[in-house]
Amino acid sequence: MTTRVALVDDQQLVRAGFRMVIDSQPDLEVVLEAGDGAEAVRRLAVVPADVVLMDVRMPEMDGLEATARLTASPGPEGAPPRVVVLTTFDLDEYVLSAIRAGASGFLLKDAPPEDLLAAIRTVHAGDAVIAPSATRRLLEHLVTALPADTPAHPGLAELTDREREVLVLMARGLSNGEIAGTLVVAEATVKTHVGRVLAKLGARDRVQAVVAAYEHGLVAPGR
Repeated sequence: MTTRVALVDDQQLVRAGFRMVIDSQPDLEVVLEAGDGAEAVRRLAVVPADVVLMDVRMPEMDGLEATARLTASPGPEGAPPRVVVLTTFDLDEYVLSAIRAGASGFLLKDAPPEDLLAAIRTVHAGDAVIAPSATRRLLEHLVTALPADTPAHPGLAELTDREREVLVLMARGLSNGEIAGTLVVAEATVKTHVGRVLAKLGARDRVQAVVAAYEHGLVAPGR
């Protein structure tokens, strides 16, 4: 099955470059391009897309508001698309807001083509983009700017010791298979733990769970 991708960026050359990379793959297809968030929200209400690559700074409506609107709407086929935010290191506060708004991950704009393609496939499979080292560094960079008086997340107290272990390993960028190897358990067991972690934290995917782990001190940057 082909994964349908929407490109939202106010720079036409950027969209053209992404389209060339994405359309070169037999399992991926660009179905929509938009130059700002308002156009994206309007057109994606009619055109089905599985994954949206969303720029942050755009005229009319920025990527933050567009992400929040898209992830809160059912979409033409009943489910919202999954959003990957495209960013640079100087947009820290915007990226964290986008993740909280429902984005399934973020990717540096100058990431290699293979990272872009992997991110699209990972997000479409229902996971989230947190594993690449650049993404982890960016997440750590984000959290250092968080206020020190962030209130405790009630869901963290509900986690079992093993679930907390799994969450810490998720925050370090490990895949389910790598977590299984580290804890010497079956991968199916890890998937069960991950599901329970997401449920207890009220997180829609791994990215939001990992952000919560950093925000509330379960994982410290650089560790």
